[in-house]
Amino acid sequence: MKLKQIERVKKISKNDFISQYVKNQIPVVIEELTEDWPAYHKWKLSYIKEIAGTTIVPLYDNRPVNHEDGFNEAHTKMKMNDYIDLLEQRPTNYRIFLYNLMKQVPSLNNDFLWPDIGLKLVRQMPMLFFGGQDSKVFMHYDIDYSNILHFHFHGEKQCMLFAPEQSKYMYKVPHALISREDIDFDNPDYEKWPALKNAEGYITNLKHGEMLYMPEGYWHYMKYLTPGFSMSLRSFPKNITNLSKAFYNVFIMRHFDIMMRKFKGQKWIDYKNEKAIRNTHQNLQRTF
Repeated sequence: MKLKQIERVKKISKNDFISQYVKNQIPVVIEELTEDWPAYHKWKLSYIKEIAGTTIVPLYDNRPVNHEDGFNEAHTKMKMNDYIDLLEQRPTNYRIFLYNLMKQVPSLNNDFLWPDIGLKLVRQMPMLFFGGQDSKVFMHYDIDYSNILHFHFHGEKQCMLFAPEQSKYMYKVPHALISREDIDFDNPDYEKWPALKNAEGYITNLKHGEMLYMPEGYWHYMKYLTPGFSMSLRSFPKNITNLSKAFYNVFIMRHFDIMMRKFKGQKWIDYKNEKAIRNTHQNLQRTF
């Protein structure tokens, strides 16, 4: 894969952020956006354990999608203090994914500021993500095609992004938002997945307090280099086509996929995975 480093700025004005990055749908890292937030100094795993330790949180691991799984259904649950103990003791695949901890612990809302950066952010949806060392978030794009501001805290994580036009190389699973789950995006097997050699994307390592802007519909793959957590704030897509795709994903595609899992079981999952390969290789032949 052809990966280039994501552009970085220390700070940026609202007008420059919109004109240079949002309008052009180009990712960027803003390094010092959170330095005046209480969270910049407070948001460490020990703080989360202190104020949210008894909260029961949903956990996900790296097991492949199964026909019996619900949409984004958690694999297990655990008290937050036990989960953080696990993160600090040893590497684990268990992650907290797309979880609004602020509903359970409202005081967290006082620790961050809604950035005045030119995007109309959805204030009901500050989502947190936690992971242990070497845990990975599979390659996917978001169901609602939102513009995402992704803030990282405590440690370091690696982020790999691909624009929507790279979907033809990504072994996208039909009726889903993911690529084939058996692809190792850290070390791709190009003999098995030859289309990936043509994929052009971005990569960066996010450190404590840094914010990554992910444009609408971008594929993203995350790897926690150390235990840590992130927060995403989102703004609905500005592009009308992407807004219609979001509507289709939320109200049609998701429910159709759940229905087919119930009727066809694992055969439906297997069919989609095989179709991902056929579609991608057919597109590759047409391209070249």
